[in-house]
Amino acid sequence: MKSIVIIATGGTIAGSGEAGKSADYAAGKFKVSDILASVPAIQNLAHIQTIQLCNVDSNDMNESRWIELRNLIHQCDKDPQVDGVVVTHGTDTLEETAFFLNLTIHTHMPVVLTGSMRPATAASADGPMNLYQAVALAASDQAKGAGVLAVFSDTIYSGRDIRKSNSYKTDAFEIGHFGSLGYMRDDQVYFLSQSQRPHTLTSPFSDMEIQKLPKVGIVYWHCDADLKILDFMAKEYEGIVTAGSGSGNYGSAWKEHFHKLAKEHVIVRSSRVAQGIVFDSSFFDPERDTIPAFTFSPHKARILLMLALMKTRDKQQIRYWFETL
Repeated sequence: MKSIVIIATGGTIAGSGEAGKSADYAAGKFKVSDILASVPAIQNLAHIQTIQLCNVDSNDMNESRWIELRNLIHQCDKDPQVDGVVVTHGTDTLEETAFFLNLTIHTHMPVVLTGSMRPATAASADGPMNLYQAVALAASDQAKGAGVLAVFSDTIYSGRDIRKSNSYKTDAFEIGHFGSLGYMRDDQVYFLSQSQRPHTLTSPFSDMEIQKLPKVGIVYWHCDADLKILDFMAKEYEGIVTAGSGSGNYGSAWKEHFHKLAKEHVIVRSSRVAQGIVFDSSFFDPERDTIPAFTFSPHKARILLMLALMKTRDKQQIRYWFETL
């Protein structure tokens, strides 16, 4: 059997609440060993090792924990006895962690994230099956070189494109117009497609030494949004991501202000709309002061911009990475 390391970070999968109920619970209460005890059949899939990195609500995940998690995965990769890694994680920010790892880990070893929408104490908790399938996927030769993956509700997602789309249902992540990578049937893996964008070993950021990330913030456009927030962002952050309306749009006053700020700041224009693509705009950005986020959500655009700023402030190079990664 393969040897799989489970790195636990907390989240709902380790949550505890009133027995049988799925609402009003505290995340990150059970240790990973407690969760494993609820899935005895997992021992038939692989030899399991566990690491409790932290035990927090995923809203308390931060950049230092991302870096620590990345370092742990690299340590696992150096161990010839380890064949793959599973990361248990809260669903609220799972897509951010998955995207960061997809761009920064330097290995083709399978890395699979999973979690749950119901706490461990709920009736019909979804965590045990998700964890079972995540281990099965991490132990599969098909997952090698596929980039960082995630498993939820029998579906395989790429770390690049996964997006939480429902705050309530157990099937909380969307396939979207890019499609899933495949499906799980119990412990059987069925890949239907693969990501063609650079990731892991082919990512320009995977071989970097990362100790601290540049400070990048997101500013949200809404009707009559105050200009002063832009001055605050420019003062406090090295890079700015806008979550605009439509295809990354905003009012004329913001457009004029961005033209001034762009002389000294890197600004990425993304959209608050869940589906679609942000391209260059001859109307909202006639001087090409901003960099289109293309298919990336505001929070994923923030992560990519942080990594880009570690290498360069050349806007053409950063634009190229947003177009091609």
